Amino acid sequence: MQPKIMMKKKSISASKASLVLFLCQMISALDVPLDLSQPPTITQQSPKDYIVDPRENIVIQCEAKGKPPPSFSWTRNGTHFDIDKDAQVTMKPNSGTLVINIMNGGKAEAYEGVYQCTARNERGAAISNNIVIRPSRSPLWTKEKLEPNQVREGDSLVLHCRPPVGLPPPIIFWMDNAFQRLPQSERVSQGLNGDLYFSNVQPEDTREDYICYARFNHTQTIQQKQPISVKVFSMDSLNDTIAANLSDTDIYGARPVTERQPVLLTPTGSTSTKVELRGNVLLLECIAAGLPTPVIRWIKEGGELPANRTFFENFKKTLKIIDVSEADSGNYKCIARNTLGSAHHVISVTVKAAPYWITAPRNLVLSPGEDGTLICRANGNPKPSISWLANGVPIAIAPEDPSRKVDGDTIIFSHVQERSSAVYQCNASNEYGYLLANAFVNVLAEPPRILTPANKLYQVIADSPALLDCAYFGSPKPEIEWFKGVKGSILRGSEYIFHDNGSLEIPVAQKDSTGTYTCVARNKLGKTQNEVQLEIKDPTVIIKQPEYKVIQRYGQVSFECVIKHDSTLLPTVIWLKDNDELPDDERFLVGKDNLTIMNVTDKDDGTYTCIVNTTLDSVSASAVLTVVAAPPTPAIIYARPNPPFDLELTGQLERSVELSWIPGDENNSPITNFVIEYEDGLHEPGVWHFQTEVPGTQTTVQLKLSPYVNYSFRVIAVNEIGRSQPSEPSEQYLTKSSNPDENPSNVQGIGSEPDNLVITWESLKGFQSNGPGLQYKVSWRQKDVDDEWTSVIVANVSKYIVSGTPTFVPYEIKVQALNDLGYAPEPSEVIGHSGEDLPMVAPGNVQVHVINSTLAKVHWDPVPLKTVRGHLQGYKVYYWKVQSLSRRSRRHVEKKILTFRGNKTFGMLPGLEPYSTYKLNVRVANGKGEGPASPDKVFRTPEGVPSSPSFLKITNPTLDSLTLEWGSPTHPNGVLTSYILKFQPINNTHELGPMVEIRIPANESSLILKNLNYSTRYKFYFNAQTSVGSGNQITEEAVTIMDEVQPLYPRIRNVTTAAAETYANISWEYEGPDHAHFYVEYGVAGSKEDWKKEIVNGSRSFFVLKGLTPGTTYKVRVGAEGLSGFRSSEDVFETGPAMASRQVDIATQGWFIGLMCAVALLILILLIVCFIRRNKGGKYPVKEKEDAHADPEIQPMKEDDGTFGEYSDAEDHKPLKKGSRTPSDRTVKKEDSDDSLVDYGEGVNGQFNEDGSFIGQYSGKKEKEPAEGNESSEAPSPVNAMNSFV
Repeated sequence: MQPKIMMKKKSISASKASLVLFLCQMISALDVPLDLSQPPTITQQSPKDYIVDPRENIVIQCEAKGKPPPSFSWTRNGTHFDIDKDAQVTMKPNSGTLVINIMNGGKAEAYEGVYQCTARNERGAAISNNIVIRPSRSPLWTKEKLEPNQVREGDSLVLHCRPPVGLPPPIIFWMDNAFQRLPQSERVSQGLNGDLYFSNVQPEDTREDYICYARFNHTQTIQQKQPISVKVFSMDSLNDTIAANLSDTDIYGARPVTERQPVLLTPTGSTSTKVELRGNVLLLECIAAGLPTPVIRWIKEGGELPANRTFFENFKKTLKIIDVSEADSGNYKCIARNTLGSAHHVISVTVKAAPYWITAPRNLVLSPGEDGTLICRANGNPKPSISWLANGVPIAIAPEDPSRKVDGDTIIFSHVQERSSAVYQCNASNEYGYLLANAFVNVLAEPPRILTPANKLYQVIADSPALLDCAYFGSPKPEIEWFKGVKGSILRGSEYIFHDNGSLEIPVAQKDSTGTYTCVARNKLGKTQNEVQLEIKDPTVIIKQPEYKVIQRYGQVSFECVIKHDSTLLPTVIWLKDNDELPDDERFLVGKDNLTIMNVTDKDDGTYTCIVNTTLDSVSASAVLTVVAAPPTPAIIYARPNPPFDLELTGQLERSVELSWIPGDENNSPITNFVIEYEDGLHEPGVWHFQTEVPGTQTTVQLKLSPYVNYSFRVIAVNEIGRSQPSEPSEQYLTKSSNPDENPSNVQGIGSEPDNLVITWESLKGFQSNGPGLQYKVSWRQKDVDDEWTSVIVANVSKYIVSGTPTFVPYEIKVQALNDLGYAPEPSEVIGHSGEDLPMVAPGNVQVHVINSTLAKVHWDPVPLKTVRGHLQGYKVYYWKVQSLSRRSRRHVEKKILTFRGNKTFGMLPGLEPYSTYKLNVRVANGKGEGPASPDKVFRTPEGVPSSPSFLKITNPTLDSLTLEWGSPTHPNGVLTSYILKFQPINNTHELGPMVEIRIPANESSLILKNLNYSTRYKFYFNAQTSVGSGNQITEEAVTIMDEVQPLYPRIRNVTTAAAETYANISWEYEGPDHAHFYVEYGVAGSKEDWKKEIVNGSRSFFVLKGLTPGTTYKVRVGAEGLSGFRSSEDVFETGPAMASRQVDIATQGWFIGLMCAVALLILILLIVCFIRRNKGGKYPVKEKEDAHADPEIQPMKEDDGTFGEYSDAEDHKPLKKGSRTPSDRTVKKEDSDDSLVDYGEGVNGQFNEDGSFIGQYSGKKEKEPAEGNESSEAPSPVNAMNSFV
């Protein structure tokens, strides 16, 4: 196999560094020394488009140099700007920079405009760019009505952000209520316009807090859009619900989640166009809908995407090309593909260009009578126009100069005189921008001068280029000549290169190039010269390079790298593996001239490079290492090695000994290393410690020892299978005592009280003592005070307390070990502090800036560090709500604390409640605790939008009217200004009719809507308003009645609760088909946990919730199984507080159980009597009760009209006795109903029994009233059930 050797050599000679200097000198070759007369040159100016913070002073920069120093003036919007007439505007001394004082009364908007600076002296005038000043803006979000998004699983969805238009545009991001960024993926991502795109929605996308935020960086503000609600309907649950309500012969089913081929959400259509400017970043976006989620791919038609400038972002939905040029114009196609197909869009990109320089005009220095030219060439798309100005004035109207002639983009100067000095401006502009360059013509008569330092030393590697500098100035331009040696002849010939800036280049420097070189500059006004030194160094060479190696696994390999270098240069050698650092592994041993790898493994395979660096050059050589497996052998049994034996100690010295041994059997697996352990029979008998580890090829080792230790050694062999048993211990060897070699570690000084200093350290281990009588010398003195050390010698402990110290003062501390034989070396000093005390001073000048209704910013002045009396931990802001301005009731004050680390002087207070009064104070904290609080600062948050009204009930339906009752919002968040009621009719196909809107005064709580259509279902939307805006709305539906009986729409309403300490009685009214199976869902109010569900036994209209937590607010709702899954509106109740002593439960008392049994028996007898009398013709009001609770599966039906055969129609419509009929608004009232649960309980805060079985027989379903428009004696239609669900 041929060796694979790679070698690379490069020299970093003086020419590398000099070439950079040379280029810099070429640029600045026409710089006139500042001690000579010259026209002004603009050296610093503000950007063309300058967006300023409207809260801070505006600084418009304009700096210039010239001789004599220039004076400055400004124009604003094209006219002279007299800064002396504006008290808010000042100009910095010796500068043209303007400072507009906004923080002391000025308004940034008043200073919007286009500003231009002029710097002028007796030789000309230079002008700045047009600087457009615009204050940044962060407007509020426009109000909009956000409807909840209800989407079927698998469909696409776009949540629009529509941020306010700011200056500069805001940064958009989406978060939830907890200020956590919403996760994004290939399926869900944010577009360039800020909208949130869902390629397909999943059930886990259901949430109510999709919030778009806009961050305005200039003003450091964040605007928040109202939360957007998304509810995803799962098709499985939807089909199950519909199927449960339809017969076997019905055709039903919502469409399943079907896979769909991609459709582009943005951009729309098949093609679009995009214009971008040269040098900008091109961003193209394609976001697609589809299931499975589509994958996006980008191509450029008729070409390739530019390498090294193309990036893909947002899960490849965004194509990013940086630094675009005209060559990037063309058609870019995005292709969205999934398993069902693909969609594509073509974006036609056109790259235009603002003007850019081809040749910018450069300063021209001429002597009287000389000729010269100024050239101004620019390009762009479209081609820019070129115009010239002289001293800031268009050259057509500038003063005549006979030496000047304008020829398009060139000005030609002939026979110039000193009066020809001026500053010329070239303006290149097109529709996308402009370029403005100043270039002066300076007519001077100056003898030569050399600017390069005298006797400068250059060092170069032999056979490399050398570049000797000779920077100069003079007018006329001097001629440069080079000489070698003191009396050498002028240098000429092809072996030298003479640059225009005066530099001499020797392309191939040899040893004989060493010496002194003289640069001579001369013109008609004089001559000057300068000497520089050149030294030639020998190159660095690798005389023995690393060679290709093949090594078996677990073997050892070595690479050589022997170098030869110049004796005056100091080389450094670095080894790399695969062009990276060597692994951090003790198997890699780097020597002076080699690299050795022990116990080679497969991962060591690769290329190894030796790099040698000096200050002037660098060389390298590489070789490949190939690791192969050992030759195959017959099946062998591998085992751990046998323990070593025959341990022997030789060459015993005070601090070392040589240990040798004989290895045991390897058991077919080579020994990789030996582990040597020791036992200290004097300090820790029976405990073995690790001493060292040696390679498996070594059987002797020189061991370093510590004084005053009784050593025994043992050896353990290690192979790939594992470790052997330890060998038998060696003979014992007791080393002599000595003074300690080391001092305690981890010395610290931290006070535990304000007047002490606790010095602690880690004690030396037993064998580290080096002898008997281990003690410590503890020394301390106050830092930065001319004081002597105070010392004390303590026993073998690890702590000493210094009392009577000043509070929190730095101390120098050292701890030195000593024993009976002497001291350890002088210890190093550490800095500690005496004890901290509580801070003395409260932060002052506490100011609160309310940013919005839920966020405030607090500022304070820092306390003097001397008063902190400890390590400054930070500042703590205590704040609490004093009162809600919309609710006069005071709640328990809960103080909140925010800690701001370090020496911060401001902080943000999030999560405030709108329209509330708050107090806060600020305290400084150190390691001891908190200082005194600042005086309480009172602030108020502005109004916000209210929460939704607490309830909306619709009662008293008539032919043409409905009565609405509502409760005020739980959280008004301000002064309610009105309620907004919107309603619209719904036809039989659930299509919505025209919307009607009514504004209702805030002090109203009910409304009678008249002139409605009879037998019509209406949908109502109701919300409250403050001066800030509208809150969330609640909805409800109701039906006006008609004189004919209409099909009954299932409905649950008037959910009422009566709560005790640990349980609550829930009752409700139900309208709809008989034999509905109810369930109750409940949970802790305000919690995001899932609802808990309890099934109601039978078709009762009451239920007892047990196992509740005392003093807790719950939410509850009632639903019906098998009726399209409809539910009631939510109700909120609070359990009673926990009692100090447990009350006796009356339901468990024997006398009560007996009484209830007697009552039940009596009722049973009465029912039997009533049944007998009825069969004899008697009629009783209980018939209405039976009608309301009739079971259609038990009662026989007439074949002709479908009515029940037991009673006549006449009997059905007889008036009921008092207490058996509900009021027309279907609300059970205590004074109107003998069957209400109110009669059996003690209200929300009362205590009552849990057995409600008897009560429930007459407190559940209400009697059907013929006047209701949504009732019917017929069975409910499956179509109506479907419509009710949809």
